[in-house]
Amino acid sequence: MPENVDYLVIGAGPAGLQLAYLLGRAGRNHLVLEAGGVPGAFFVDQPRHRQMISINKPHTGSADPELNLRVDWNSLLCDDDGFRFTGYTDRYFPDADDYLRYLADFARRFDLAIRYHTRVVRVARAGDDRGGFLVTDEHGGQYRARRVIAAIGFGATNVPPIEGIELARQYADMSIDPDDYTDQRVLIIGKANSAFETADALTERAAVIHVVGPHSLKMAWKTHFIGHLRAVNNNFLDTYQLKTQNSVLDATVDKIERDERGYWVTMSYARRDETVRFRYDAVLCCTGFRMDASFFAPDCRPATTINDRFPALTSAWESVSVPDLYFAGTLTQSRDFKEFTSAFIHGFRYGVRALSRMLDQRYERTPWPGRPVPRDPAAIADALLARANRTSGLWQQFTFLADVVCLSADGARYLEEVPRDYLADGGIEDAATVLTLTMEYGPGHEDLDPFDVAAGRAWEAQHGRDDRYLHPVVRLLVDGTEVAVHRIKENLDNEWTDPVTHRAPLVSYLTDQLAAQSR
Repeated sequence: MPENVDYLVIGAGPAGLQLAYLLGRAGRNHLVLEAGGVPGAFFVDQPRHRQMISINKPHTGSADPELNLRVDWNSLLCDDDGFRFTGYTDRYFPDADDYLRYLADFARRFDLAIRYHTRVVRVARAGDDRGGFLVTDEHGGQYRARRVIAAIGFGATNVPPIEGIELARQYADMSIDPDDYTDQRVLIIGKANSAFETADALTERAAVIHVVGPHSLKMAWKTHFIGHLRAVNNNFLDTYQLKTQNSVLDATVDKIERDERGYWVTMSYARRDETVRFRYDAVLCCTGFRMDASFFAPDCRPATTINDRFPALTSAWESVSVPDLYFAGTLTQSRDFKEFTSAFIHGFRYGVRALSRMLDQRYERTPWPGRPVPRDPAAIADALLARANRTSGLWQQFTFLADVVCLSADGARYLEEVPRDYLADGGIEDAATVLTLTMEYGPGHEDLDPFDVAAGRAWEAQHGRDDRYLHPVVRLLVDGTEVAVHRIKENLDNEWTDPVTHRAPLVSYLTDQLAAQSR
């Protein structure tokens, strides 16, 4: 007979652990199935060169655990403020082996309901009046689940449609020994962090390195999207611009061929109408990963999006095509692809917490947690500023998550960390008239070089000195329509505590808007 569970979580990576912790604390009937023998098995050999690009900063000068999560991108959320990844290493860019130790300790510390060495091989509809899913593991074990949450991360390599691409070595299993590339001409396909991480690692050994891709480079320090090229991986750009036999090519790879001497690669330049052909000793494909949906039966295979790499999801992270099938973790970036932080631990840990609240709303009849606040401009302003000065969730999931103050005739209720899309889709009851608090960069910030003083002055003149740096934004929404917006002035230390500069304008804004809504 199948084992019965209400919530079956597939995968014990960071997202699966975070959800298991929250389900366990809520007393839900749940189980996590993990193919590997340890939590976070992805990190056993990824990233290949072992240095993570999620920052770790134990020395902040603050004793506030919530505030410190702003610069701790690896810890999971829990009720023990002393149990943080920052206690495992003080390296700013930590080693993946340290993160494996932390995840294993997290699972043990909170006695999470995880079954290891249990790979899911099939997820199908149960096929009877009771509904739900019938999940089968590699040992023939079966589980009847009322709902499934896939926290599976990237299970497959993203292989571009290039003729002869099977001849290239994939990032996931290529040699990382620099000596294997000594005096070689190396082509690296891809222009993201894995490509430049690899190029940096080979710079001292390879004779020539070309990094190729059809699109322009985007720098994380400019766009504020941390999946774009990070400074820690961009040393290779110096070797290109300072003429040391390396190049970054703006081109599309058309064809890869192999002979007894190595590889011939044909590519078309993006900047001009020209096709070229170069010889290489090694071709490395560093083009990222994709979802592996092979274990979903045809009757519940989720619809996909973004070149078939990600599941297509509702604002509740439910499959658009398979009811009661949810996703957690990096695959939820399909909702904010290359814009915000759902792709990363410091973003999706809050997304998972929001998902647990959505599941409670829908299946457990438990409303989104909130607290009452007086319907008074000063009281609401103080509540909003108190959160702006401490919140890690709105800080990390800037623009995407919002605190919501639901207004009624006789009072107000303060809800934390609601996805804005979920609010817009009617996910919160009694939310006809609301105030929202988000953290946002100024409009057009991604098009401006932050180190160009003249351009910055011109931008400020054009935008009426609208703040570019991350700052709190308060909006009044009525029936989903924005009625009025107030931007709280940016502050270099991220402290919005000044009674004149920060509080008084907000109180004035709220006084006017609440009065207008009472008429």
